[in-house]
Amino acid sequence: MVNKVILIGRLTADPELRATNGGQHVANLRVATNTYGGKDDEGNRKEHTEFHQLVVFGRQAEVVGEYLRKGRLIFCDGRLQTRTWDDAEGKKHWSTEILVDNLQMLGPKPGEAA
Repeated sequence: MVNKVILIGRLTADPELRATNGGQHVANLRVATNTYGGKDDEGNRKEHTEFHQLVVFGRQAEVVGEYLRKGRLIFCDGRLQTRTWDDAEGKKHWSTEILVDNLQMLGPKPGEAA
C-alpha cells in the first residue's frame, strides 16, 4: 500500500508555529494548488484551485516559521492523515492533513524580482 502526496503550491497564509508539551516544534501551513480545467466558451483558460492543510514537525518546522510567508511557492512530499474530534457540544469534526516529510522553498521570496 502507498500513502504518498507530492505538491507544488503557494502558501495562502503565514505559517502558524507552536511547540508541543514535549518541546517539539510544529508548523501548520495552508497551501493552494491549481489544476488546468480546459477553456471556457470564450477561450479563456480555466483553473480549479484546491486548498491543503500541511503539518511540519521538528527542525523543519522551525525553518518554515523563520523563512516562509504568505505567497511563497513550495514543493513538499508527505502522507495523508485524517483526524477526528468532538467539540464541546458533542459535534464530530474531521480534518484531512498532509504530514510533510520533505519541504523545499521554490523561486524568489514574494516581492523579490525573479
